[in-house]
Amino acid sequence: MGRAFEFRKARKMKRWAAMSKAFTRIGKDIVMAVKEGGPDPDSNARLRAVIQNAKAVNMPKDNIERAIKRASDKNQGDYKEVIFEGYAPHGIAVLVETATDNNTRTVANVRSYFNKCDGSLGTSGSVVFMFDHTCNFRINAEGLDPEEIELEFIDFGAEEVFADDDGILIYAPFESFGAIQAELEKRDIEILSSGFERIPQVTKQLTPEQAEDVEKLLEKLEEDDDVQNVYHTMEESTE
Repeated sequence: MGRAFEFRKARKMKRWAAMSKAFTRIGKDIVMAVKEGGPDPDSNARLRAVIQNAKAVNMPKDNIERAIKRASDKNQGDYKEVIFEGYAPHGIAVLVETATDNNTRTVANVRSYFNKCDGSLGTSGSVVFMFDHTCNFRINAEGLDPEEIELEFIDFGAEEVFADDDGILIYAPFESFGAIQAELEKRDIEILSSGFERIPQVTKQLTPEQAEDVEKLLEKLEEDDDVQNVYHTMEESTE
């Protein structure tokens, strides 16, 4: 399954550890989806995907409906997706995805985290090229064969398909998201969750002491309410 699989296995989606944080981030995703395509999931593919993810982390139906209603309010502020790039200590590249309604605040906070942890915030394009932008789907495995799904979805961009205890996972390049989502829905295959990831092309192994230096920065970033995802090139243990 290769480098990308090992990366995902090691990462374990730390950002979803706190359920309240997950709800906050999905709430922002709902606002952005509604502002972009309207409040009706039937005609808004992005909103359908966000609702699936909300259900995957057990977000109550009432919370989802309230978030959609708030997002439809003309007085509701919008969130802008902003990417920050830089380096942690020991030459580790860091890419930070944010969703913010106050870019000045977010820039100041992110810069302060890098400065306080002996890192450096870079310019746009300084590290993003070190990561492959991918999309993923988790589907209900009942009645499906992963090998058949892989063969059938290669034409839609699928590069990696495998099963685990929670379903069948499909991984593909970022730009294949819409085609795969549409085909899964056309075939009435239940999508349990979906999303995007940035997989480092090359990782760097550090000593435990050096890794601690990097973790200090990663933790500060992940605790910020404006931060949606943090990716880096530090090699992580799969144990």
